[in-house]
Amino acid sequence: MHEKSVVLLNQAVAEEITALHQYMYFHFHCDDQGYDLLADLFKKTAIEEMMHVENLAERILFLGGDVEMKASGDVKKVTEVKEMLQMAKAMEEQSALDYNRWANECGNNADSVSKRLFEQLVVDEERHYDQYDNEIDNIARFGTEYLALQSIERSKARRTMGGAAG
Repeated sequence: MHEKSVVLLNQAVAEEITALHQYMYFHFHCDDQGYDLLADLFKKTAIEEMMHVENLAERILFLGGDVEMKASGDVKKVTEVKEMLQMAKAMEEQSALDYNRWANECGNNADSVSKRLFEQLVVDEERHYDQYDNEIDNIARFGTEYLALQSIERSKARRTMGGAAG
């Protein structure tokens, strides 16, 4: 009945899986470099993307479709923080544009529930966009000192934990 919605919902699943993989890759590298705040941001966003996949999958199954668990692209091997943030910001911006368009298509095809799901995804993607944009601004304003402070905080925390344990 809503074949077009199922196609769009599966496209969104593929985009969300790709984002999930990319953000976990960024999380691992930020964590390895001692940038706890950014590592945490990427991890939390990845978890939200996973929840998006779940919501999309539930809707696909309700409509009688099958969930295609394929990523839309490969993980990009980006390890420099500013590039990570710029890429994440661009991904979120594109997702918001796509989901807005797909919400309208679902509405035009008398599928108001899928339309609302896409509209909620737009809200989340715009929030993610804003978070990455703010981090890019912080790096622009404070330079490498912003990242150095995150690394220093981790070192202090580990030293405190080590002192308390031993």
